[in-house]
Amino acid sequence: MAQIENGMQVNGTSVATVIKGMGIFERTAREYLAEKGIVDLVADTEHWYPLQAWLEVIEKIANEIGESTLFQIGLKIPENSQFPPDIDSIEKALASIDVAYHMNHRNAQGQVLFDPTESQPNMLEGIGHYHFHKLPDQNKAIMTCDNPYPCAFDKGIIKALSDKFKPATCLGVVISHDEDKQCRNNGTDICEYTVSW
Repeated sequence: MAQIENGMQVNGTSVATVIKGMGIFERTAREYLAEKGIVDLVADTEHWYPLQAWLEVIEKIANEIGESTLFQIGLKIPENSQFPPDIDSIEKALASIDVAYHMNHRNAQGQVLFDPTESQPNMLEGIGHYHFHKLPDQNKAIMTCDNPYPCAFDKGIIKALSDKFKPATCLGVVISHDEDKQCRNNGTDICEYTVSW
């Protein structure tokens, strides 16, 4: 799992996905957030919250409610976080996850880790990455995640974007992950997913 730099923050739209992803358990989500000092959540990109506190909320959800809920929260991320505007294919969608990830986090100095409005955008480090690799001559890609988020959460993000941008001729997208090989649940630093469409 990637080490995060001290003082990293996540914006309010991202944090709000915990509430949306927990559905009828919204009250529980709000209680978990409040335990970590997030009591007046503002779901926009102008309000920022400590990343470590949010990660602790996500960990508590995994331990007390289960990973299927983390998957549901991950499915909501693309609906509620900023993404680059020019996405029109599954390949672009998967490749954009890392950019979007950095657009929704900032460092202790208040710098957004990727600002597409800059004349020459520069991606800042400190939270790990989502790596995209398209396999040649196949409708298949590898996503490698080396960030501090849990496996099921990332799988939800990948699934949501893949389904949203799959080709019109595609009946479905399959996301496979061999937890016996590379999985943060088993103490490795990365999770690797194969996306087939």
